[in-house]
Amino acid sequence: MYCSDRWQSYELIDAGDGEKLERWNGYLIQRPDPQAVWPHDPWPRPDAVYLRSKSGGGSWRVNKQPPNNWHIRYDSTAGPLVFGLNLMGFKHTGLFPEQAANWEFAIDCIRKALLDGRQPRILNLFAYTGAASLACAAAGAAEVLHLDASKGMNNRARDNIERSGLTGKNIRLICDDAKKFVEREIRRGRTYDGIIMDPPAYGRGPSGELWTLEESLFELVTLSARLLSDKPLFFILNTYASALTPTVLANILNLVLASEKGGQAEADELCLLTTARSLILPCGATGRWRV
Repeated sequence: MYCSDRWQSYELIDAGDGEKLERWNGYLIQRPDPQAVWPHDPWPRPDAVYLRSKSGGGSWRVNKQPPNNWHIRYDSTAGPLVFGLNLMGFKHTGLFPEQAANWEFAIDCIRKALLDGRQPRILNLFAYTGAASLACAAAGAAEVLHLDASKGMNNRARDNIERSGLTGKNIRLICDDAKKFVEREIRRGRTYDGIIMDPPAYGRGPSGELWTLEESLFELVTLSARLLSDKPLFFILNTYASALTPTVLANILNLVLASEKGGQAEADELCLLTTARSLILPCGATGRWRV
């Protein structure tokens, strides 16, 4: 398992009965989590709780307003990263703390490349609010191209760059459809030394067509892999689609990358540890390939 265990200002207190209780820089929230199928003892009253609707979606019940300029700090091995937080739709806060394990993996790959005199260029697809982009920039990547189809998410990423003191670190924010962008980059002849990909479970293409991750993932990885340089560093493939196990992600990366570029893929569950009792909460699957 890949456990994100360096957090100081985030805490997964407990999980159970389909819920989890978290502390985000002193602010206590309760959110649904379908993996937490075991029971739990009574919890303290949260500052905010996300309530699912029977008709789909849900909403926050706020018992205490979040602090002004609510944010959280992660002390990565490349330096401090600071992220703004909000009570967002679909139970989100603007950050996935379990992803810190992947940030550290990318940081390690980039730092080793710098020791060899290289200047890594990184592509972050479906980049959300930019946590992985910030980690790569803090590690010393020469360029980080951050791509998300949402202007709002890119604006939040820009704010996080400023909060983390990474303005001027050559992070390019692009708002575009991932597949269309990758196809254009292939035609331009541009390459990247590392690629990070965290596609949603389902969505719509640029022409409004519906697609599912299971049907589209292999093609998307194959296409994106054409952007890797002659001496690539890594490919990180993450998914929260419950139907895709870590073994599936490892198979995809080995089929697409290992046969042509060498190296070996590995994959496992991302996880967080609870502090109230000795539990491990699985938080999605990640595949990693490196030479």
